[in-house]
Amino acid sequence: MRALLLCLLLVSGAAQAGLDVSTRATASSLPLDGAVIVAAPDADPLEAFVAQDLADDLKRLGLRASVGGKGAVQIWVGTAGRHAQIDAAGLDLSRLKGCWECFQITQLRNPAPGVSHALLIVGADRRGTAYGVYTLSQALGVSPWVWWADVAPPRRGPLHVSLNQPLHDGPAVKYRGLFINDEDWGLQPWAANTFEPEARNIGPRTYEQVFRLLLRLKANTLWPAMHQVSRAFNDNPKNAELAQRYGIVMGSSHAEPMLRNNVSEWKAPHDQYNYATNAAQVRDYWAERLKTNGRYESLFTLGMRGIHDSGMQGGGTVAEKQALLNGLIADQRELIRQHVGDPASTPQVFVPYKEVLPLLPGLALPDDVTLVWPDDNFGYIRQFPDAAQAKRSGGSGIYYHLSYLGAPLSYLWLDTTPPALVAEEMGRAFDAGARQLWVVNAGDIKPHEVNLSHWFDLAWNPAALRAQGQPAYLRALAQRLFGIDEIGAIWDGHYRVNFERRPEHLQFHLPGERMRRSGMAPAAAQQRLSRLAALLAALDAIRPRVVPAQREAFFQLVEYPLRAAALANERFFALERYAATLERDPGGARALAAQAVRADRRLKALTARYNEGRWAGILAEEPADGLWTSYRQHAPLLPAPGLGGSAPEALADIARAMADLAPLPLLEPIAPTLRA
Repeated sequence: MRALLLCLLLVSGAAQAGLDVSTRATASSLPLDGAVIVAAPDADPLEAFVAQDLADDLKRLGLRASVGGKGAVQIWVGTAGRHAQIDAAGLDLSRLKGCWECFQITQLRNPAPGVSHALLIVGADRRGTAYGVYTLSQALGVSPWVWWADVAPPRRGPLHVSLNQPLHDGPAVKYRGLFINDEDWGLQPWAANTFEPEARNIGPRTYEQVFRLLLRLKANTLWPAMHQVSRAFNDNPKNAELAQRYGIVMGSSHAEPMLRNNVSEWKAPHDQYNYATNAAQVRDYWAERLKTNGRYESLFTLGMRGIHDSGMQGGGTVAEKQALLNGLIADQRELIRQHVGDPASTPQVFVPYKEVLPLLPGLALPDDVTLVWPDDNFGYIRQFPDAAQAKRSGGSGIYYHLSYLGAPLSYLWLDTTPPALVAEEMGRAFDAGARQLWVVNAGDIKPHEVNLSHWFDLAWNPAALRAQGQPAYLRALAQRLFGIDEIGAIWDGHYRVNFERRPEHLQFHLPGERMRRSGMAPAAAQQRLSRLAALLAALDAIRPRVVPAQREAFFQLVEYPLRAAALANERFFALERYAATLERDPGGARALAAQAVRADRRLKALTARYNEGRWAGILAEEPADGLWTSYRQHAPLLPAPGLGGSAPEALADIARAMADLAPLPLLEPIAPTLRA
């Protein structure tokens, strides 16, 4: 049984399976105010960074802290065998030997002259050291989302930490990663115009914040942004250097073998990206990247698909495609041997996504390659490893979607995949032996904070989260973030009602079909709106309890997702009933039209509120534009002025709504009054 289960911020302090943090001193506790963090003089850059980050976290809590120097209370941070004071302390570190990314936290009294108390955070490797540091930070109340979602930690006065026995922990899944995908409507415009205008794109400053977030979430892998709007990750050498510095393992998506970004880096005509007819040029293209990045810790994607997530060119029949893939994979491994190292010990993955999955039975995939199974883009894993595949030395992994752009319908806006579904599917995958790599496609990071927390907690300790269940997990997360566990019930209700029909899927049709209505009877639509209204009433009741420092985080993580979903539903069903009743009940239809217009104005004002200040441009209501129209719902067609309100009235209403939103959104509760 793992020593570490969950970091739960409690009223009296924080408890983490033996790690107790309290505002009250005890005979055995270590006072944190004034603590000196001690890293090795020749510490790895990641170890030095997390030591400073721990000091900064203590300062966030209102405590005094410094890195280096003398002090009676010290926190020693380092990797076993690379920190002289830790190595001389006489600890039993046998459980760390050969343990991937594991750590041990131990408390000592009088461990050195002039030191009365010491807390030792010891990693089996440099990432293990980092995860140990962030385990302490979370126990103190500093959220992984302190930067990305403005989650302010509570200031509770002097803090004391104590351990009854050493705390050991480590991950259940080896590589735990994020895929930044479909960044066109959020992360890229925000980075280019707000956060990193000097790069005019997603650049090193943005990726550095992504790396820091991953470390706090106990993740270690990134597939970077790859759409045409983004500059390729490796176009700027500083990006890969930063990844190495922060200990983040870089990979590339299922469509981008050998760390290449084909959309922007393949300069020849697209039809020449064909291994059957142009193998030499393609090999040189791959080799160029291996020469520059072979010295970094990477996961090399094998195989080949077309430019920008399209099918592979070359080969006609299934057998011909299989033969082509077998040949090019052998050539890729030879390139790895030439420019990186022994292919048998160099991490490689193969992702049989979409049209590639049926080709798998005929592929001679080397046993040391990790076979990464995809979901169906909607959260259901298409295939699990069988008994023989589970025994592969390279193991198995999963590529999973929390956000999706493609057929039959996209969902790019709100976080609506229930953690219960994620835990069910990934639990089955874990039981089947898929434990080498878990990568999640979560689009722009925001607004997927809740599900990303769950995803990486699950990858670290599947047994604990599967036993906990969705409602209990969300309550615990709400307590950690806000100290109000009732927020968990709001999240739980949000996931339940919106997964039944995502806001992006209210207008439902398949590619090639004409747009059609929801198919919901008026009574069913009314019941749905009533459920959303009840959740909003609960939200409005809780909001006054949120302390001022946490109101911005509450808006981003709780209020916006629920209120935006409710308004999108109100607008859609009012428009649907308006169209169905206009000819037989013009007066009633006009009332519905006005309701739809009001909901639309409030939704746009709410989204504008989200995009204020430091997050300007990070979030776009779906559909944000006319791109990918066959895979995305159409923008709502609002009634003409006179039915839902005149144009001047609309502008005035928007101005009033924006004024009402400052400094906190106080939108009127949704009022579902649709008529049969």
